[in-house]
Amino acid sequence: MKMLIKSIWKSVLITCVTILSLSYGCEAQPGSANIYDPLANAESELMNASQLAAAQNKNVFVIIGGNWCRWCRMFDKFSRTNLKVDSTLNANFMTVHINYSKENENVALLEKFGFPQRFGFPVFLILNSEGERIHTQNTGYLEEGEGYSEQKVISFLNDWRPEALDAETYKE
Repeated sequence: MKMLIKSIWKSVLITCVTILSLSYGCEAQPGSANIYDPLANAESELMNASQLAAAQNKNVFVIIGGNWCRWCRMFDKFSRTNLKVDSTLNANFMTVHINYSKENENVALLEKFGFPQRFGFPVFLILNSEGERIHTQNTGYLEEGEGYSEQKVISFLNDWRPEALDAETYKE
């Protein structure tokens, strides 16, 4: 009987250690587990980002998606780990993540910006420093294979940086 109880406890202990190990190994990288906050006040975040963008001569890069979205998580990781994309974003944009999930669909905000969810998720908005939408981007055009294309993403970002939109840039 003692052997049976000892064997059962050993099995329980091994199972618990295995479950804990697997759950630790599956945890997302710091900062990426909850990219999108369903409780965030999207209007307030956009207003703050617009104010910072105005002070720094940048535009606002809005990424609409959810923690449930594989392509949203992939873009977040891609944009943070690809040095060219990360530096282009940081040099030209204030970035804001806007949640779209069962908990908070941010319906009023999406209506205000012309229902960008029609393109699927993630979907990008480019806002000027006054918070006005100047572009909506279907991210499918930035994909390549099972991920995002560095060349396509950088080209897209460069096309919507403040300098590219400044008429003075094109005068002789």
